[in-house]
Amino acid sequence: MRRYHHLGIPTDLPREGEAYLPEFKVYHSGYEISLYGIEWMRYGPDCPLPGIVQKIPHVAFEVDDLAAEVAGKDVIIPPNSPSPGVTVAFIVENGAPIEFLQFEKK
Repeated sequence: MRRYHHLGIPTDLPREGEAYLPEFKVYHSGYEISLYGIEWMRYGPDCPLPGIVQKIPHVAFEVDDLAAEVAGKDVIIPPNSPSPGVTVAFIVENGAPIEFLQFEKK
């Protein structure tokens, strides 16, 4: 099952409360304080993520089976773990990036 998690919006402007993910050279902010899961994403000049993710907003869904969600899809960021207990992957659907997140069950 897919459940809405957040909307990631690219920005060039630094924002208050940014956190940095050094592996991806990206800053993110806003998710923790947004009632609707709005997350601002600021990408560094040497960010290794695909251009489509850096330029086009993405919608993210929490899923129970990440492997099943990406099977047969156009995967642009393979499954990886940006933080403990979470695995993410990105696909392209109808010209837009889509993120899937699977959280470790406790």
